[in-house]
Amino acid sequence: MRDQKMYCYTCGTDELHRRLTADEKAWLKNRTGRKTVEEFFMCKAPGCRNLRTGFQKRPFDPPIPMPEDL
Repeated sequence: MRDQKMYCYTCGTDELHRRLTADEKAWLKNRTGRKTVEEFFMCKAPGCRNLRTGFQKRPFDPPIPMPEDL
């Protein structure tokens, strides 16, 4: 699936987002306790890595960034 331009709450602008990899999905499931995380996207802006869903700009308070080492 290709990248999508979506609003990033932490950047404050529209940025490219991508779907999560299998390792990233496993980390997010463990971190949040959710059964499924298929709806999440990660901001690709340098230094951001904020998570959002297709419909919700700010699903977590405070925001949860994806770790760099995944």
